[in-house]
Amino acid sequence: MAVIRQDNKPVYVLHTYPFRETSLVVELFTREFGRISALAKGARRPRAAMRGMLQSFQPLIATWSGKAELKNLHGVEWRGGLHVLHGQALICGFYLNELMLRLLPREDAHEALFEHYEEALRALARDEEQSIVLRRFETRLLQELGYALPLDHEAESATPIEPEQWYCFVLERGPVRLEAGESGVQLLGKTLLDMGLDDYSDPQTQLQSKQLMRALVSHYLGDKPLHTRQLLIDLQQL
Repeated sequence: MAVIRQDNKPVYVLHTYPFRETSLVVELFTREFGRISALAKGARRPRAAMRGMLQSFQPLIATWSGKAELKNLHGVEWRGGLHVLHGQALICGFYLNELMLRLLPREDAHEALFEHYEEALRALARDEEQSIVLRRFETRLLQELGYALPLDHEAESATPIEPEQWYCFVLERGPVRLEAGESGVQLLGKTLLDMGLDDYSDPQTQLQSKQLMRALVSHYLGDKPLHTRQLLIDLQQL
């Protein structure tokens, strides 16, 4: 059976962990193949060529092979366009990585999401407003994964969202007009419309979108919370 080989593909490192005495298992986010796992044999040896290359947030090109779930990583090189993250921006970057590790299925290509991820890293490196960067990426991630996120019409109908109307965003359904007995995140129609336009200039939109995305992300993650999310909450960044 032929071994499938992929040469010089754009990737980012999402996470690494030790394997046996000298190797690493590397979780990679690739443009063409989505999230894959690869074994970097000998990468923990002091003089290993890949030892200093397998860093998060850096644009790389990688070569790997294999048909099993765990590929063999043969080499990585710098792709250019270094993203330098410091302080809380660095924690935000790790939050994006952990979010994708938890939500992205293996080997499910999302080329548009790869571009959104690069855009988010560039924005964090430029010290743009971190909460806005995270909201944009969370929204795009859920949309890319196929989770319904209606922002311009009411749930289960084509009735347009009205800016001054209050709504309740019901998980797994979407926004419904706020009435007694509904449970969900309460927010103005303007917030939904702003999110649909990718416009977070209004402080109220920033606050209400944070509450909405926190609820949605928590819902899809299930019972196991993200470590970086709690850290960011503690730092009042998420």
